Amino acid sequence: MEKSHLERKVGVFIFIAMALLGVMLILFSKGTSLFHGTYTVKLHATNVGGLKQESAVLLAGVGVGNVHAIHLEPSGTNVTIVLEIYKKFPIYHDARFVIEEAGFLGDHYISVIPTLNTPPILTNGADVECESPFNLQEVARGAAGFVQRLDETAKKLDASVTDLRAQVLNAQTLANFGISITNLRFATEQTLGTIHDIHGIIGSNSAPISLAVSNFVLFSAQLNQLGDSASLLLATNGANLTAATKNIQELTVGAQQVLDDVHNGRGLAGTLLQNGQTATNVQVLAENLSLVSSNLNRFGLWHILWAHTPPDTNSVKPVTLQNPPRRK
Repeated sequence: MEKSHLERKVGVFIFIAMALLGVMLILFSKGTSLFHGTYTVKLHATNVGGLKQESAVLLAGVGVGNVHAIHLEPSGTNVTIVLEIYKKFPIYHDARFVIEEAGFLGDHYISVIPTLNTPPILTNGADVECESPFNLQEVARGAAGFVQRLDETAKKLDASVTDLRAQVLNAQTLANFGISITNLRFATEQTLGTIHDIHGIIGSNSAPISLAVSNFVLFSAQLNQLGDSASLLLATNGANLTAATKNIQELTVGAQQVLDDVHNGRGLAGTLLQNGQTATNVQVLAENLSLVSSNLNRFGLWHILWAHTPPDTNSVKPVTLQNPPRRK
Protein backbone atom coordinates (compact mmCIF):
# COMPACT_ATOMS: atom_id res chain seq x y z
CA MET A 1 0.00 0.00 0.00
CA GLU A 2 2.88 2.31 0.80
CA LYS A 3 4.36 1.44 -2.59
CA SER A 4 1.19 2.49 -4.43
CA HIS A 5 1.05 5.74 -2.42
CA LEU A 6 4.65 6.49 -3.41
CA GLU A 7 3.87 5.78 -7.04
CA ARG A 8 0.99 8.25 -6.95
CA LYS A 9 3.23 10.97 -5.50
CA VAL A 10 5.86 10.31 -8.13
CA GLY A 11 3.24 10.45 -10.88
CA VAL A 12 1.83 13.76 -9.63
CA PHE A 13 5.35 15.21 -9.41
CA ILE A 14 6.18 14.09 -12.92
CA PHE A 15 2.87 15.50 -14.23
CA ILE A 16 3.47 18.89 -12.60
CA ALA A 17 7.05 18.93 -13.87
CA MET A 18 5.93 18.12 -17.44
CA ALA A 19 3.24 20.80 -17.28
CA LEU A 20 5.72 23.40 -16.08
CA LEU A 21 8.16 22.32 -18.76
CA GLY A 22 5.47 22.63 -21.42
CA VAL A 23 4.48 26.13 -20.24
CA MET A 24 8.11 27.23 -20.20
CA LEU A 25 8.67 25.83 -23.68
CA ILE A 26 5.62 27.71 -24.97
CA LEU A 27 6.68 30.95 -23.32
CA PHE A 28 10.26 30.73 -24.53
CA SER A 29 9.16 29.78 -28.05
CA LYS A 30 7.09 33.02 -28.20
CA GLY A 31 9.96 35.09 -26.88
CA THR A 32 8.37 35.83 -23.52
CA SER A 33 9.77 35.37 -20.06
CA LEU A 34 8.38 35.03 -16.58
CA PHE A 35 11.01 37.43 -15.25
CA HIS A 36 10.14 40.48 -17.40
CA GLY A 37 7.56 43.08 -16.39
CA THR A 38 5.04 44.03 -19.10
CA TYR A 39 2.56 46.82 -19.90
CA THR A 40 -0.60 46.58 -21.99
CA VAL A 41 -1.33 48.34 -25.30
CA LYS A 42 -4.74 48.11 -26.97
CA LEU A 43 -4.83 48.13 -30.77
CA HIS A 44 -7.97 48.85 -32.81
CA ALA A 45 -8.25 47.39 -36.31
CA THR A 46 -10.98 46.59 -38.81
CA ASN A 47 -9.54 43.18 -39.70
CA VAL A 48 -6.89 41.00 -38.03
CA GLY A 49 -6.46 38.58 -40.93
CA GLY A 50 -4.80 35.41 -39.61
CA LEU A 51 -3.48 36.96 -36.39
CA LYS A 52 -3.82 34.67 -33.37
CA GLN A 53 -3.39 34.89 -29.65
CA GLU A 54 0.21 34.63 -28.46
CA SER A 55 1.47 35.94 -31.82
CA ALA A 56 4.75 37.84 -31.60
CA VAL A 57 5.15 41.61 -31.44
CA LEU A 58 8.28 42.84 -33.25
CA LEU A 59 9.82 46.30 -32.89
CA ALA A 60 12.18 46.92 -35.80
CA GLY A 61 12.37 43.13 -36.20
CA VAL A 62 13.11 42.44 -32.49
CA GLY A 63 10.61 40.60 -30.28
CA VAL A 64 9.27 42.98 -27.63
CA GLY A 65 6.09 41.17 -26.53
CA ASN A 66 3.17 39.08 -27.70
CA VAL A 67 -0.56 39.20 -28.42
CA HIS A 68 -2.38 38.61 -25.15
CA ALA A 69 -5.97 38.62 -26.40
CA ILE A 70 -8.18 39.43 -29.41
CA HIS A 71 -11.71 40.75 -28.82
CA LEU A 72 -14.43 41.49 -31.39
CA GLU A 73 -16.32 44.69 -30.63
CA PRO A 74 -20.12 44.44 -30.05
CA SER A 75 -20.74 46.42 -33.23
CA GLY A 76 -18.92 43.75 -35.24
CA THR A 77 -17.00 46.32 -37.27
CA ASN A 78 -13.79 46.62 -35.19
CA VAL A 79 -11.45 44.30 -33.36
CA THR A 80 -9.47 45.09 -30.19
CA ILE A 81 -6.03 43.47 -29.94
CA VAL A 82 -4.44 43.45 -26.48
CA LEU A 83 -0.63 43.46 -26.54
CA GLU A 84 1.74 42.77 -23.67
CA ILE A 85 4.99 44.69 -24.19
CA TYR A 86 8.10 44.30 -22.09
CA LYS A 87 8.71 47.36 -19.96
CA LYS A 88 12.32 47.63 -21.05
CA PHE A 89 11.14 48.41 -24.61
CA PRO A 90 9.49 51.84 -24.67
CA ILE A 91 7.33 52.64 -27.69
CA TYR A 92 6.62 56.26 -28.71
CA HIS A 93 3.13 57.41 -29.57
CA ASP A 94 3.97 58.15 -33.25
CA ALA A 95 5.01 54.54 -33.98
CA ARG A 96 3.00 52.60 -36.56
CA PHE A 97 1.39 49.26 -35.70
CA VAL A 98 0.90 46.99 -38.72
CA ILE A 99 -0.34 43.40 -38.96
CA GLU A 100 2.13 41.62 -41.25
CA GLU A 101 2.75 38.10 -42.42
CA ALA A 102 5.99 36.10 -42.18
CA GLY A 103 6.59 35.02 -45.76
CA PHE A 104 3.86 34.42 -48.31
CA LEU A 105 1.82 31.94 -46.22
CA GLY A 106 3.53 32.30 -42.82
CA ASP A 107 2.17 33.30 -39.41
CA HIS A 108 0.88 36.78 -38.78
CA TYR A 109 2.49 39.09 -36.23
CA ILE A 110 2.35 42.69 -35.05
CA SER A 111 5.08 44.87 -36.51
CA VAL A 112 5.89 48.11 -34.68
CA ILE A 113 7.55 50.62 -37.06
CA PRO A 114 9.24 53.62 -35.37
CA THR A 115 9.03 57.00 -37.12
CA LEU A 116 10.34 60.17 -35.40
CA ASN A 117 10.16 58.82 -31.85
CA THR A 118 8.34 61.91 -30.70
CA PRO A 119 7.34 61.88 -26.99
CA PRO A 120 5.26 60.88 -25.10
CA ILE A 121 5.85 57.17 -24.62
CA LEU A 122 2.91 54.76 -24.64
CA THR A 123 1.80 53.83 -21.16
CA ASN A 124 -0.17 50.90 -19.75
CA GLY A 125 -3.63 50.65 -21.35
CA ALA A 126 -2.86 53.07 -24.24
CA ASP A 127 -5.22 52.92 -27.24
CA VAL A 128 -3.58 52.90 -30.69
CA GLU A 129 -4.91 52.44 -34.22
CA CYS A 130 -3.56 49.45 -36.11
CA GLU A 131 -3.26 49.08 -39.88
CA SER A 132 -5.08 46.10 -41.37
CA PRO A 133 -3.00 43.32 -42.92
CA PHE A 134 -2.53 42.73 -46.58
CA ASN A 135 -5.53 40.71 -47.75
CA LEU A 136 -4.61 38.47 -50.62
CA GLN A 137 -8.20 37.42 -51.18
CA GLU A 138 -9.33 41.04 -51.59
CA VAL A 139 -6.51 41.59 -54.05
CA ALA A 140 -7.53 38.45 -55.91
CA ARG A 141 -11.15 39.60 -56.06
CA GLY A 142 -10.03 43.03 -57.24
CA ALA A 143 -7.78 41.42 -59.84
CA ALA A 144 -10.67 39.25 -60.98
CA GLY A 145 -12.85 42.34 -61.38
CA PHE A 146 -10.06 44.10 -63.22
CA VAL A 147 -9.64 41.11 -65.53
CA GLN A 148 -13.38 41.10 -66.15
CA ARG A 149 -13.38 44.82 -66.99
CA LEU A 150 -10.33 44.26 -69.19
CA ASP A 151 -12.18 41.46 -70.99
CA GLU A 152 -15.19 43.75 -71.53
CA THR A 153 -12.89 46.46 -72.84
CA ALA A 154 -11.27 43.99 -75.21
CA LYS A 155 -14.71 42.95 -76.49
CA LYS A 156 -15.68 46.59 -77.07
CA LEU A 157 -12.37 47.20 -78.84
CA ASP A 158 -12.92 44.15 -81.01
CA ALA A 159 -16.43 45.37 -81.88
CA SER A 160 -15.01 48.82 -82.73
CA VAL A 161 -12.39 47.27 -85.00
CA THR A 162 -15.10 45.22 -86.69
CA ASP A 163 -17.22 48.34 -87.25
CA LEU A 164 -14.16 50.17 -88.54
CA ARG A 165 -13.47 47.45 -91.03
CA ALA A 166 -17.11 47.31 -92.13
CA GLN A 167 -17.67 51.07 -92.50
CA VAL A 168 -14.27 52.61 -93.19
CA LEU A 169 -12.02 49.91 -94.58
CA ASN A 170 -14.53 48.52 -97.05
CA ALA A 171 -13.85 48.04 -100.75
CA GLN A 172 -15.48 51.31 -101.85
CA THR A 173 -13.52 53.36 -99.31
CA LEU A 174 -10.26 51.71 -100.28
CA ALA A 175 -11.02 52.32 -103.96
CA ASN A 176 -11.77 55.99 -103.25
CA PHE A 177 -8.58 56.24 -101.25
CA GLY A 178 -6.62 54.76 -104.16
CA ILE A 179 -8.23 57.25 -106.56
CA SER A 180 -7.36 60.11 -104.19
CA ILE A 181 -3.74 58.95 -104.09
CA THR A 182 -3.66 58.80 -107.90
CA ASN A 183 -5.15 62.29 -108.19
CA LEU A 184 -2.66 63.56 -105.67
CA ARG A 185 0.17 62.08 -107.72
CA PHE A 186 -1.16 63.76 -110.88
CA ALA A 187 -1.52 67.09 -109.07
CA THR A 188 2.02 66.77 -107.77
CA GLU A 189 3.33 66.06 -111.26
CA GLN A 190 1.44 69.07 -112.64
CA THR A 191 2.81 71.25 -109.87
CA LEU A 192 6.33 70.11 -110.64
CA GLY A 193 5.74 70.83 -114.35
CA THR A 194 4.44 74.31 -113.52
CA ILE A 195 7.46 75.01 -111.36
CA HIS A 196 9.72 73.82 -114.18
CA ASP A 197 7.93 76.12 -116.67
CA ILE A 198 8.24 79.09 -114.29
CA HIS A 199 11.92 78.32 -113.87
CA GLY A 200 12.30 78.19 -117.68
CA ILE A 201 10.48 81.53 -118.10
CA ILE A 202 12.67 83.15 -115.50
CA GLY A 203 15.81 81.65 -117.07
CA SER A 204 14.87 82.78 -120.63
CA ASN A 205 13.85 86.28 -119.50
CA SER A 206 16.59 86.91 -117.01
CA ALA A 207 17.98 89.83 -119.06
CA PRO A 208 14.63 91.73 -119.31
CA ILE A 209 13.91 91.02 -115.68
CA SER A 210 17.34 92.33 -114.71
CA LEU A 211 16.75 95.42 -116.89
CA ALA A 212 13.35 96.00 -115.29
CA VAL A 213 14.88 95.71 -111.85
CA SER A 214 17.66 98.11 -112.86
CA ASN A 215 15.07 100.59 -114.21
CA PHE A 216 13.10 100.31 -111.01
CA VAL A 217 16.25 100.98 -109.00
CA LEU A 218 17.07 103.98 -111.23
CA PHE A 219 13.49 105.26 -110.88
CA SER A 220 13.78 104.95 -107.12
CA ALA A 221 17.04 106.88 -107.21
CA GLN A 222 15.41 109.64 -109.30
CA LEU A 223 12.51 109.78 -106.85
CA ASN A 224 15.02 110.20 -104.06
CA GLN A 225 16.71 113.02 -106.01
CA LEU A 226 13.33 114.65 -106.63
CA GLY A 227 12.56 114.43 -102.93
CA ASP A 228 15.95 115.96 -102.09
CA SER A 229 15.33 118.77 -104.61
CA ALA A 230 11.89 119.46 -103.17
CA SER A 231 13.35 119.54 -99.68
CA LEU A 232 16.10 121.94 -100.85
CA LEU A 233 13.50 124.15 -102.61
CA LEU A 234 11.40 124.33 -99.48
CA ALA A 235 14.45 125.06 -97.39
CA THR A 236 15.75 127.90 -99.67
CA ASN A 237 12.34 129.51 -100.36
CA GLY A 238 10.77 128.97 -96.99
CA ALA A 239 10.64 132.72 -96.25
CA ASN A 240 9.04 133.55 -99.64
CA LEU A 241 6.48 130.80 -99.25
CA THR A 242 5.69 132.07 -95.78
CA ALA A 243 5.26 135.62 -97.07
CA ALA A 244 3.06 134.45 -99.96
CA THR A 245 0.92 132.47 -97.58
CA LYS A 246 0.64 135.49 -95.31
CA ASN A 247 -0.38 137.74 -98.26
CA ILE A 248 -3.02 135.24 -99.32
CA GLN A 249 -4.37 135.25 -95.78
CA GLU A 250 -4.44 139.08 -95.72
CA LEU A 251 -6.16 139.18 -99.16
CA THR A 252 -8.74 136.71 -97.91
CA VAL A 253 -9.35 138.85 -94.83
CA GLY A 254 -9.70 142.00 -97.02
CA ALA A 255 -12.12 140.32 -99.43
CA GLN A 256 -14.14 139.08 -96.47
CA GLN A 257 -14.24 142.63 -95.07
CA VAL A 258 -15.41 144.08 -98.43
CA LEU A 259 -18.16 141.46 -98.62
CA ASP A 260 -19.19 142.30 -95.08
CA ASP A 261 -19.34 146.05 -96.00
CA VAL A 262 -21.45 145.31 -99.09
CA HIS A 263 -23.75 143.09 -97.08
CA ASN A 264 -24.13 145.72 -94.34
CA GLY A 265 -24.57 148.66 -96.78
CA ARG A 266 -21.29 150.39 -96.07
CA GLY A 267 -19.29 152.11 -98.86
CA LEU A 268 -20.34 152.91 -102.46
CA ALA A 269 -21.07 149.35 -103.53
CA GLY A 270 -22.99 148.69 -100.34
CA THR A 271 -25.02 151.90 -100.75
CA LEU A 272 -25.90 151.11 -104.37
CA LEU A 273 -26.97 147.59 -103.56
CA GLN A 274 -28.88 148.43 -100.40
CA ASN A 275 -30.68 151.57 -101.84
CA GLY A 276 -34.03 150.60 -103.40
CA GLN A 277 -34.29 153.71 -105.64
CA THR A 278 -30.87 153.09 -107.05
CA ALA A 279 -31.82 149.51 -107.86
CA THR A 280 -35.00 150.81 -109.64
CA ASN A 281 -32.97 153.34 -111.68
CA VAL A 282 -30.54 150.65 -112.72
CA GLN A 283 -33.45 148.49 -113.87
CA VAL A 284 -35.02 151.42 -115.88
CA LEU A 285 -31.64 152.21 -117.44
CA ALA A 286 -31.28 148.62 -118.51
CA GLU A 287 -34.76 148.70 -120.14
CA ASN A 288 -33.94 151.98 -122.01
CA LEU A 289 -30.70 150.53 -123.29
CA SER A 290 -32.61 147.53 -124.56
CA LEU A 291 -35.12 149.81 -126.36
CA VAL A 292 -32.39 151.97 -127.91
CA SER A 293 -30.54 148.92 -129.16
CA SER A 294 -33.79 147.64 -130.65
CA ASN A 295 -34.39 150.96 -132.53
CA LEU A 296 -30.83 150.89 -133.80
CA ASN A 297 -31.32 147.46 -135.17
CA ARG A 298 -34.63 148.42 -136.82
CA PHE A 299 -34.01 151.95 -138.22
CA GLY A 300 -30.30 152.42 -138.20
CA LEU A 301 -28.26 155.25 -136.72
CA TRP A 302 -28.64 157.63 -139.75
CA HIS A 303 -32.41 157.40 -139.78
CA ILE A 304 -32.62 158.09 -136.10
CA LEU A 305 -30.38 161.19 -136.37
CA TRP A 306 -31.80 162.79 -139.60
CA ALA A 307 -35.29 161.48 -140.01
CA HIS A 308 -38.13 164.05 -140.00
CA THR A 309 -40.20 161.73 -137.92
CA PRO A 310 -38.60 161.32 -134.57
CA PRO A 311 -38.28 157.80 -133.26
CA ASP A 312 -40.72 156.42 -130.81
CA THR A 313 -39.44 157.85 -127.62
CA ASN A 314 -42.64 157.51 -125.70
CA SER A 315 -41.57 154.10 -124.53
CA VAL A 316 -38.31 155.42 -123.11
CA LYS A 317 -38.71 155.72 -119.43
CA PRO A 318 -37.25 158.69 -117.65
CA VAL A 319 -34.56 157.94 -115.12
CA THR A 320 -34.88 159.64 -111.79
CA LEU A 321 -31.55 160.71 -110.49
CA GLN A 322 -30.97 161.16 -106.87
CA ASN A 323 -28.18 162.74 -105.08
CA PRO A 324 -25.93 160.04 -103.65
CA PRO A 325 -25.87 159.98 -99.90
CA ARG A 326 -23.08 161.84 -98.32
CA ARG A 327 -20.60 159.93 -96.30
CA LYS A 328 -20.43 160.93 -92.73
